[in-house]
Amino acid sequence: MPSLDEKEPTANSRQMQRIQTLIIGRLMVIFLLLVTSWMWSSGTLRLSFENFPQGLFLVFLISVGLTIAYFFLLRLSNNYAWQIRAQFFLDALLITWLVWRTGDLSSPYITLYIVMISVASFFMRPLSTIFMAVMCAFLLVSMSVLTGSGVIDSYGTTQTAGKAVQIVSFHIVALLVVGLLASKLSDRHSSGEELAETAKTLANLRVVHERIVESIRSGLITTDLDGNIYTFNAAATEITGYRLDELQGKPISKIFGDIHEQTDLSLSAAGNGEQLPRFETDLLTPEGFAVRIGFSVSLLFSEENEASGLIITFQDLTEIRSMEESVRRKDRLAAVGRVAAGLAHEIRNPLGAMRGAIQVLESNTDRTPIQTGLMDIVLRESDRLNSIITNFLSYARPAAVDFAETDVSEAIKDTLTLLKHSPDVQENHILKDDIGTDPIIISADSAQLKQIFWNLARNAIQAMPDGGELSVSLSLIPNNRIRIIFEDTGKGMSQEQVEQLFEPFSNSTSGGTGLGLSIVYQIVKDHNGAINVRSLEGKGTTITVELPKDNRRAASDPNIEVERPTKLKQFLKVPDDEQ
Repeated sequence: MPSLDEKEPTANSRQMQRIQTLIIGRLMVIFLLLVTSWMWSSGTLRLSFENFPQGLFLVFLISVGLTIAYFFLLRLSNNYAWQIRAQFFLDALLITWLVWRTGDLSSPYITLYIVMISVASFFMRPLSTIFMAVMCAFLLVSMSVLTGSGVIDSYGTTQTAGKAVQIVSFHIVALLVVGLLASKLSDRHSSGEELAETAKTLANLRVVHERIVESIRSGLITTDLDGNIYTFNAAATEITGYRLDELQGKPISKIFGDIHEQTDLSLSAAGNGEQLPRFETDLLTPEGFAVRIGFSVSLLFSEENEASGLIITFQDLTEIRSMEESVRRKDRLAAVGRVAAGLAHEIRNPLGAMRGAIQVLESNTDRTPIQTGLMDIVLRESDRLNSIITNFLSYARPAAVDFAETDVSEAIKDTLTLLKHSPDVQENHILKDDIGTDPIIISADSAQLKQIFWNLARNAIQAMPDGGELSVSLSLIPNNRIRIIFEDTGKGMSQEQVEQLFEPFSNSTSGGTGLGLSIVYQIVKDHNGAINVRSLEGKGTTITVELPKDNRRAASDPNIEVERPTKLKQFLKVPDDEQ
């Protein structure tokens, strides 16, 4: 589509083509007139040079010369309006000369004035067309006066003064009437051209407007005053996952929920001349993914400046909020790391002493059954506390990753084999895998990969205390990455637990410390991967882990950050494991 700047050269090109048609058409008409006049003068199809119309031939020669000059000027100047006026003025002079040479008032070529005025109406404005008719009448009157007074020779029959006045008056009236009619035709022709040009301009502007709307990176939705969706740009489709044909005519609440309060606040601010407020809300895509968006609402006005609907512009804030959460989490981890070493040392020393003292008392004291039970409790709890400290150190000060060629398929199979013999797995637990037989080799730390798989699988089993199905799948995806999916049919998680996903010491439905998934998150991050969780209460949980196959290249890029799970309604986390 030509741009608005390209429209003017296109109009000039069309005008040039019209003038070229006029120049060539004029020459052809004069040539045909020359031939027909020659045949008329001869009175037979046998043409003889004795009856050759000398005056008309001279006009033809002059027209050939003018044609060459017209084409030269057409290439030399872009002032086409003046060229058209000059051409018709010279045409009027040539017709007057031809009329004078062929009998002045009795010449049959007076009719050429009418033809010229009619043709001029297609190339000139109404006022210019009338002026052309007046000029033709003036030239005819001037020629009649000059021949009648004897200033120039008359080539026609001698007319009485009264007869000459009658003939001249009749032709003047005819020329002026034709001029008026031609001006009306010119007006309609000009209006039609302007209307066509205006329609084309409006069409171009509409296309440009649509392309601008489709190109902006913010989502844009227009609705009627009842909130029913009217238009939907490409960014809105990309953010929400819905297409216009799916939502056109449906209420905006299908995407944004109830936003009547936000709409009222926005319209009130606009009415008071204040800046439009910004709002945030959550929406769920058709695939079940949640998106955090920021949006604003404004009125849509018609051409009559009447409110005809609403304009809703919005942006995807999910990544921004995830980055903010990542920054906050790093700040917390920095503080945790500073106290981790000292805290572990201060706790482990007295813990070791307490355990040793209890073991000495146990060996040197006659124990009753109650005393034996109490000592066993102390020993178990000291072991549990030592395990918590160990996991905390693993999270706060993770071991360096030892990248090596690792078969992910084998690591998952080893984990599932170990899990089947775990006391957590009961007869009503079903374990399925879709791993395949072909090895999938990636650059990773084998021990840490198994820790990821073990924690995720064990969490899934603990989320199904009454039994259920756990399925694990492995596949290759584009961009040289792999995808591992753990899907269970357990009890899922609430929104509050989503907000604390992968946080250390978060509330755990299994009664653990919440460090298991925190360690998983840290390992995935160290492997330059991404982890995502989808869960609905009572519907189960799906955890997706994506890892690059070549971590040697990915590890060299310090900007790669693990993808945090989206924290939104109906997009919930799995339970933490007990470590």
